[in-house]
Amino acid sequence: MTPAEEQDTAVPLLEADGVGKYFGNVRALSDVSLSVGAGQVTCVLGDNGAGKSTLIKILSGVFAPDEGEVRIDGSVAKFHSPRDALSAGIATVFQDLAMVPLMAIWRNFYLGSEPTKGWGPWRHFDARAARAGTRQALAAMGIDIRDPDQPVGTLSGGERQSVAIARAVHFGARVLILDEPTSALGVKQAGVVLRRVVQARERGLGVVFITHNPHHAHPVGDRFVVLNRGRLLGDFAKDDIARDELVRLMSGGAELEMLGHELERIPGIGAPVPARPEDPETPAGPAPAGALDENG
Repeated sequence: MTPAEEQDTAVPLLEADGVGKYFGNVRALSDVSLSVGAGQVTCVLGDNGAGKSTLIKILSGVFAPDEGEVRIDGSVAKFHSPRDALSAGIATVFQDLAMVPLMAIWRNFYLGSEPTKGWGPWRHFDARAARAGTRQALAAMGIDIRDPDQPVGTLSGGERQSVAIARAVHFGARVLILDEPTSALGVKQAGVVLRRVVQARERGLGVVFITHNPHHAHPVGDRFVVLNRGRLLGDFAKDDIARDELVRLMSGGAELEMLGHELERIPGIGAPVPARPEDPETPAGPAPAGALDENG
């Protein structure tokens, strides 16, 4: 059996099976399924309003699904908070990164999980261990930070995303959920983040990469889940779908065709409108008999 076949038959690290979510009378998600295994990147693609954010929040424990179930290692998981999901090894890096711009990199790295030393009432934050741990964790991911004491706000967008990914890996994440990590980045910084995604996969993590950019997803993804208005359009292995087809699905190819046909029928935008029958274009001919010229 090949490694790819072994990955396909292995129990996924994380599964969503037919999940649905309602907000009052609004159905945000309906019968959506996906899975991600160890050493695999599953890309979730969709335009604004497709349901990507709702799906992330279900997987990360912010929302409980109204339909379907979430499974970890094949067993049903019920999360009551993001802390439950984190304890199960699911780390989520949201678009806002949950970082404090004015605080140092090492303070942000251990925010909420501070190392301590001492005992009882003399127990306090171990700043030296936090600085050393931050340097080691970033170096292990190949991230070169000039000074861990510099504020996070002075880093570029790609560097901040890299620090957030390294933090999740350092604290034992088995599944890494990335919420639009390249959405506000330039080409070079997006490339930095995509390299971190590949590094996480090579370390054996399962990665759920949420994006609306198929040009970023296709180079790093192993599976592609496409959403549209809260419904599943398709779930494809990389060998089963080309990037151009992924772009067509993302952009709503059929809807764009219908729009094109409608625009063609609008005067001044599409094909030229034929002359009206009552006002035909006729060439100028000789003046009728008896008609007067200018001179009389």
